[in-house]
Amino acid sequence: MKDPSDWTTGDESMTGAQASYLKTLSEEAGIDFDETLSKAEASKRIDELQAKTGRGRDH
Repeated sequence: MKDPSDWTTGDESMTGAQASYLKTLSEEAGIDFDETLSKAEASKRIDELQAKTGRGRDH
């Protein structure tokens, strides 16, 4: 899997799916949702918040 920093579309606005999931994760983590993130930034934030909230992991 390519590093989000290397994505050719990484500077574009995050997708609707990313925004929706990130908003949910942000609420669970108790942090503000940043709607200005790029696709690459959103992907990295999702990874961080999944680690913090325990979501998206195999149990």
